[in-house]
Amino acid sequence: MNEIVVGTDGSRKSLRAVDWAADEAARRNAPLRILYVVVPWLFDVPVDPRAGAMRAWMLRGGEDILGHAVDRARARVPGLGVSGEQAGGQPAELLIERSGDGLMLVVGSRGLGGVGGLLLGSVALQAVSHARCPVVVVRSVPEPARGEIAVGVDGSAASASAVGFAFEAAAVRRSRLRAVLAWPHPISAGPGDMQPLVYDPAIVAEGERRVLSECLSGRRAEFPDVDVAEEVVHGRATPALARASANADLLVVGSRGRGGFTGMLLGSVGHAMLHRSRCPVAVVAPARSAE
Repeated sequence: MNEIVVGTDGSRKSLRAVDWAADEAARRNAPLRILYVVVPWLFDVPVDPRAGAMRAWMLRGGEDILGHAVDRARARVPGLGVSGEQAGGQPAELLIERSGDGLMLVVGSRGLGGVGGLLLGSVALQAVSHARCPVVVVRSVPEPARGEIAVGVDGSAASASAVGFAFEAAAVRRSRLRAVLAWPHPISAGPGDMQPLVYDPAIVAEGERRVLSECLSGRRAEFPDVDVAEEVVHGRATPALARASANADLLVVGSRGRGGFTGMLLGSVGHAMLHRSRCPVAVVAPARSAE
């Protein structure tokens, strides 16, 4: 299904994610499904009548939380197709399962079960690591809108998918796209590829600019109306993307870059941006055919 799925638990952060998801569903003319997860035994047939009363009370509480989120989304975007689902299970597990039918999965950075002081909850981290569609983690939403989408580019398969997602996001918002490629030093392109200990930064920078332009060329043709700013930075990716996020409405990163270890589900840059970004972060895994 071509729907946007968002999880809620009634917390302020999760309701902020519902707001963001409703706005995005309207931009993309997509239906919105709001998911509220309860403990699985609430759907069991109770043996003890007292347990039945407790079960009914807890289910009604869940319906109230879900109903509030649905009403909030409908009030925010009148006419939007919104459905609510209360299901039993583990929140991360069910969100990941629903992501198989989703255009996008949206989660708050931390819910009611989070530990005080943590910027990112376990549900959000599991979702970005295992979901089968792009995941947007909403911690703060710029007000007013800044009119720019930022994307990290490094030439990897995940980066290519992130670039495609970023162009779509910029197009539906009529926003500028800032593509950022950061290079701290020459790195190996593959096994056996030895890099020099001494190099000319100007020559390397020119090569990185070519890499960036090549990564964008196909999508430029597909989205000719998107204004693109190319930015090549001599330095580490994390601070470069953090700076870009300060002027963006959405930061898009691949799930794992060309410097990541094989088998990692979420790379260090993606993980860092979930904590350091000053706008919502979309984490995009490589297309299955590219894995």
